[in-house]
Amino acid sequence: MKTLIIISHPDLSASRTNKRWIEELQKHPGKYTLHDLYHQYPDETIDILQEQQLVEAHDKIIFQFPFYWFNCPPLLKKWLDEVLTYGWAYGSTSGYKMQDKKVALAMSVGIEEIDYREEGRYKYTVAQLTTPFEITFAYVKADYRPFFAYYGLEFRATDERIEESTHQYLAYIDNL
Repeated sequence: MKTLIIISHPDLSASRTNKRWIEELQKHPGKYTLHDLYHQYPDETIDILQEQQLVEAHDKIIFQFPFYWFNCPPLLKKWLDEVLTYGWAYGSTSGYKMQDKKVALAMSVGIEEIDYREEGRYKYTVAQLTTPFEITFAYVKADYRPFFAYYGLEFRATDERIEESTHQYLAYIDNL
């Protein structure tokens, strides 16, 4: 299966975790296609046809991003709004180009997992907060898979933890 990793990080140079994940993914050319939205579209003008063709050429699509402000970075939201168009992603007999493609989120999360509970600091789980993604991908008939999240990176991003997250992330992708 061909795997597309759509990376959406507004300041990748400042990210130790996402940058390390990408470094490891790059060691496997041909196995993963890495597509950095902020690098590809610094002016945020998305080439919709190119993006749709890229998605069509892959069987698995992973959206990799830092989870902050309880959501994804703005360029990824814009990508969803502009690329998942009527007649391509949904709504017509020629649509549903993402149908049955495995789709998942891979998130670096600064806050500890314990804070994302009903009794926790934020009162909602990350699963609850990412429900719009699940609904979106169900709407376009994609095979939405459980997400990968690595928590507690804001204050505990040691080299050892980042390496651990990297190995877990690659295993997660390979087991989708």
